Amino acid sequence: MRTTTRVLAATLLCVGAVACSKKVKEEPPPVTTPSTAPVTEAPTAGVYGPEDLDTDACLRTRVVYFDYDQDTLRPEFQAAMACHAKYLRDRPSSRMTLEGNADERGSRDYNLGLGERRGNAVSSALQANGGSGSQVTVVSYGEERPTCTQSSEDCWSKNRRVEIVYTAK
Repeated sequence: MRTTTRVLAATLLCVGAVACSKKVKEEPPPVTTPSTAPVTEAPTAGVYGPEDLDTDACLRTRVVYFDYDQDTLRPEFQAAMACHAKYLRDRPSSRMTLEGNADERGSRDYNLGLGERRGNAVSSALQANGGSGSQVTVVSYGEERPTCTQSSEDCWSKNRRVEIVYTAK
């Protein structure tokens, strides 16, 4: 009887294992054909030179405009700040002056302070993008150097600016 019990148990185990096993259909790996398109690498960013100040569209943006009574950088000027910061990194001997300006509204002292805050905002954006603060000088002209002298919103918006002037290229 012992032998019969052992044979029966072994048979049940084998039948159970076969009944519970799941057949997995093996599929061949997908066939890949070599691509005929040439593999291109991402272009590496070159080093800026002095000639790029006049030829590179991003570096030609040398005026940053501000909203009325504001000293925060508008988002549309972030890309230009990144380009100018890269230029400063690539050319450690270069220097720039940030000339802050304001429109005619407000007192002389207020506009001088506003022009300086605007210049500092551009300087901070350059430094945030990797530019060196030691290469940048901030000067405020307040309302003293307008580009437009009419008393209209269109004219005032042209005077609320920071001009980027390279003093050493």
